[in-house]
Amino acid sequence: MKLFETHAHLDLPDFDSDRESLINKCFSSGIEYIINIGFNKETSLSSLEMARKHLHMFATVGYHPHEAMDFDAEIVKKLAREKKIVAIGEIGLDFFRNLSPYTVQREVFANQAHLAVEYDLPVVVHDRDAHQECFNILKKEGVKHAVFHCFSGDIVFAQQVLDEGWMVSFTGAITYANSQMENVIRIIPSDRFMLETDCPYLPPHPHRGKRNSPLFLSLVAEKIAEIRGITPNEVADLAYDNAYKFFRIPPDPVKTTHHKAGHRK
Repeated sequence: MKLFETHAHLDLPDFDSDRESLINKCFSSGIEYIINIGFNKETSLSSLEMARKHLHMFATVGYHPHEAMDFDAEIVKKLAREKKIVAIGEIGLDFFRNLSPYTVQREVFANQAHLAVEYDLPVVVHDRDAHQECFNILKKEGVKHAVFHCFSGDIVFAQQVLDEGWMVSFTGAITYANSQMENVIRIIPSDRFMLETDCPYLPPHPHRGKRNSPLFLSLVAEKIAEIRGITPNEVADLAYDNAYKFFRIPPDPVKTTHHKAGHRK
C-alpha cells in the first residue's frame, strides 16, 4: 500500500526517544511522503529542519488558533519562501477550547489566509466548532486551495466545502464508535479527500490510548475502504494522488533520473 501522510507532528517531544528510527521505518513501510505541520514559530522551524533532512518530507508554516496571540507575520513570510514549505497551516479557528480570544483568532486566521493567497500556497485548516466562520474567512480572502484537516462537519457543510473546490482530510477518528463521518465519506468525490494521522494525536482503533504515528495511517484507509465498498489500496492510491497534486510535490529527482535512464535505453 502506497501512502501519503498529509498531517503529522513528528517534531513534538512525544517522538524524542525514537524520531529518526520511526521516520526511517515509515519510509520503508509504505509511507511515500510525510507533511510535518507547523502550528507556531517553534514547530514551523523544527518542521522545516526535519524536512530538510529527508527527501520525502515537507513542512508547513502557520499559527494555530491556540497560538494566535503569538502570531508573527514576518516568520510566516520568511518561511513561506522556503522550497520545503508546501502550505500555510495549520491555521483556522477553535471555538471549542477558546485558548485565544475570538477576535484575535479571526484576525490572525484572516491574515494568514491572505498570506497564503499572496504566496500562492495551499491552506491547511484547523476548524473546531467554527465551520461557517472558517468558511466565510477563507471565501472572503479568496483562498482557492484549502484542506479541512480532520474534517468534522456534516454532509451539508461538506458540500459547501466541495462547492468551493476545497479538500477534506480524514484521521483515525473515523474508526471510533461515535464517529459521525460515514455519510460524509460516502459522498466525497474520489479526487477530493486525503489521509492523515495528526500524530501523536487521534490514534485509530484499536490503538486508542497509545501514541499515534504514520505507521497507523493504513487503518484510516481501511476504514474508508470499508465505508465506500472499495479496496484499501484503491483508497490509498486516490488519496496519494490527491495529496501529491494539492501540495504540489516536486518530481522525485531519484525517480526522475531512473526514468530518464530507462527511457534512453
